[in-house]
Amino acid sequence: VTSCGDSRAVIYPPPVVMTFPGPILSSCPQESIVGSSAPSSMGSIFGSVSSLGSRGSYGS
Repeated sequence: VTSCGDSRAVIYPPPVVMTFPGPILSSCPQESIVGSSAPSSMGSIFGSVSSLGSRGSYGS
């Protein structure tokens, strides 16, 4: 298992930020995007994620 930090998965809509311990993921992506359709502007979604921090979920 590769040693790496926690990874976040962004699930939308609506945007939900989930934090996974590094060892759970075989590859070590810092950001994982999960959704049926990707937003046209990735910068905006990542901007929202960074402002949310690691609360765990959007709007809670």
